[in-house]
Amino acid sequence: MKKLLLFLVALTGSTLLFAQQDPQFSQNMFNRLQPNPATAGSNDAICAHLLYRSQWVSFDGAPKTGVLSIDAPVSFLHGGLGLTLLNDKIGFEKTFNAKLAYALRFNLGSGKLAIGADVGLMQKSLEGGFVFDGSGVYNPKDLNDPLIPNSNVSGSAFDLGAGAYYNSEHFYAGISALHLTEGKIDYGNQSTDIARHLYGMIGASFDITPSVALKPSALVRSIPAKTSADINLNVHFGNTFHVGASYRTEDAIVLMAGVTFLQNFRLGYSYDVTTSRLKDFSNGSHEFFLGYCHKLKKKQPSAVRNVRFL
Repeated sequence: MKKLLLFLVALTGSTLLFAQQDPQFSQNMFNRLQPNPATAGSNDAICAHLLYRSQWVSFDGAPKTGVLSIDAPVSFLHGGLGLTLLNDKIGFEKTFNAKLAYALRFNLGSGKLAIGADVGLMQKSLEGGFVFDGSGVYNPKDLNDPLIPNSNVSGSAFDLGAGAYYNSEHFYAGISALHLTEGKIDYGNQSTDIARHLYGMIGASFDITPSVALKPSALVRSIPAKTSADINLNVHFGNTFHVGASYRTEDAIVLMAGVTFLQNFRLGYSYDVTTSRLKDFSNGSHEFFLGYCHKLKKKQPSAVRNVRFL
């Protein structure tokens, strides 16, 4: 495994270009702002969502990803604002993405349609020293490769995304495109092309009984030469807890559960059972979710006095 990771580091330290891919999340149905800026303010509440994912447990240098999303409706802007902060670490490489989203929302039928965009910055950095779980330290000088940096290096690029989103009480659907500028990040002797990502999402809610609801959803992601889909079904029991499962094409079967507490907080956990060729080497993936939403009270129209009855 150590030799494999050294090979990967040496490869990514070369002057060859490769495409940056966004990390995936199993509990994506609870955090729609990260893949689609048009969802900002769609909950008519001030919401904050935090996800942490530890992927392919048992692999040295396996991906570890965290994302924080905050959004709220802003009436005088006729829509919503959102902020997303994402940090991703794979081996000795780190990616940080910060972006601010705005969505213009207007009534359409029984729901609302939104058109949104986000602007931000993507930064990548590479560590200059290599450590494997305390079992040994590998210095770039020992590898005799001048392309691998002896000290930390980093670079950044402007980022832009756009999307459309429709939601009503029991249905939502959206499409979006991230990294529209397809920027290039140079850091040290390495260059990374940021690949354009296309997303499609859809979901619904069906009340089976007054206290039980089925909520199917799907998320499709397309990058150059590859398309994948998450197909999910969650069962919600009142406003107390939920259980569900997902299938990610050519990758994993996901089991998940969550609980709502103190009315406004939601805690969730999911476990990916790997079905790809990595299944013989990985102990799956863990993901934790914490969400908070504070519903905003709608202003009641003020009474208008009729002069005829003064």
